[in-house]
Formats: sequence, structure tokens, C-alpha cells
Amino acid sequence: MDKDALTAWALSSGWQMIAGHPSLTKPSSPKEAIVRLVLKATVVNVEVKKPAGKWEKVSGAPYASVAADAEGELPRGLGLETIPSIGMLMQENRDRMVFARMTGPIKG
Repeated sequence: MDKDALTAWALSSGWQMIAGHPSLTKPSSPKEAIVRLVLKATVVNVEVKKPAGKWEKVSGAPYASVAADAEGELPRGLGLETIPSIGMLMQENRDRMVFARMTGPIKG
């Protein structure tokens, strides 16, 4: 996968662009990123925000090592599966995006 493919996967899987990075947010604070993908020229890093507010790299890989999953879930080789509850966090973010589209401004 390359940078564009990873970005497309992330945005279709419930991630949103925050400060230029595909990010997942807290359920209680949907504007504050807690997990992000840092897409560099040759590598992608997964970073998690610590309670003190500092970002910590938890995994990373060159684009050539990252492959799309056959079932369309988490890309292989990126280490996302090492983050506890990543699937649940992605689902909550995806649901929030769907419901936000459904509850647009009421027309009178």
C-alpha cells in the first residue's frame, strides 16, 4: 500500500483528517485525536496520544511492507492489531460519521 491507498483506507474505515493526519478520536471528545497515522515519504508510523498529551510511536513500517487485508479490515504489517480496542474505536468513529450525515440541519 502507498500513502494514498492508506489514506483512502483510513477515511473509509472511520478515520478523519485532523491536523493533516488520518486520526481516530475519543468517543467522549470527537475533535481530539488519540490515534494517528503519520504518513512520511517512505514510511508510515502509528502514534498514540498519552494522557500527558505527548504522541508516542507504537509501530511503523515502510509502505512496501504494508499490505491490504483480504477482508478489508486492518492493513497487515502496520501493527494496528497491537493497539488494544482499535477495532472498537474504529467502529465508534465510523458510526459517529454515519449518524452525523443522517442528522444534518433540519429544513423548515
